[in-house]
Amino acid sequence: MIQTVIFDMDGVIVDTEPVHNYAYNQHFKALNIDVSEEMYASFTGNSTKNIYEKLKAKFDLTEDISALVETKRNLFNDAFDKKEDLFLLDGVENLIKDLHNNGMQLVLASSSANVTIERVFNRFNLNHYFTYKVSGEDFPKSKPHPAIFQKAAFLAQTPIENCIVIEDSTNGILASKAAGIYCVGYNSLHSKLQDLSQADRIIQHFDELNFNTIRNIKI
Repeated sequence: MIQTVIFDMDGVIVDTEPVHNYAYNQHFKALNIDVSEEMYASFTGNSTKNIYEKLKAKFDLTEDISALVETKRNLFNDAFDKKEDLFLLDGVENLIKDLHNNGMQLVLASSSANVTIERVFNRFNLNHYFTYKVSGEDFPKSKPHPAIFQKAAFLAQTPIENCIVIEDSTNGILASKAAGIYCVGYNSLHSKLQDLSQADRIIQHFDELNFNTIRNIKI
């Protein structure tokens, strides 16, 4: 029986991708580098630090990784705070409340930085629903490495066979499967060029899930 649901954040709970895209592209212009749409899509599910490690290697950037990350983070934070039309994805709040009200443990496992997670959770009053929030910036390797989901299950004190992950990215789904955790792939309109084929189940809308359907998932 499922006891813990591990949520990704970007593209699953909230669509911050336009804000990230704006911040990254502002920074790419300043750095005078040309990042293709395909390359950008391949970063989905990676931490900012890992993304800039890849960019530094590909484009021979001279700046320190920490400085690159800080610049992008400042661009993101400024844009996030000014953006009024930022909403939770359709149906996810109802699902979160349904699971929480029925005693299901919820854990966040996002590649976003801790400061970004806190910004989102404070803006949408989500903190009291989740027992733990795990950030990809605390791990040396990003999704598809399974460490973030292994840590989430460990903190939840739940065997992996009693957990599920909800993800919208290729890298996130691969990380979930590498951790041995059942994965629901959310076909988010906001996550481009993602392969969900390795997910155990694919949904188009969160109204396809509720406490009873999740609790009784057969692993």
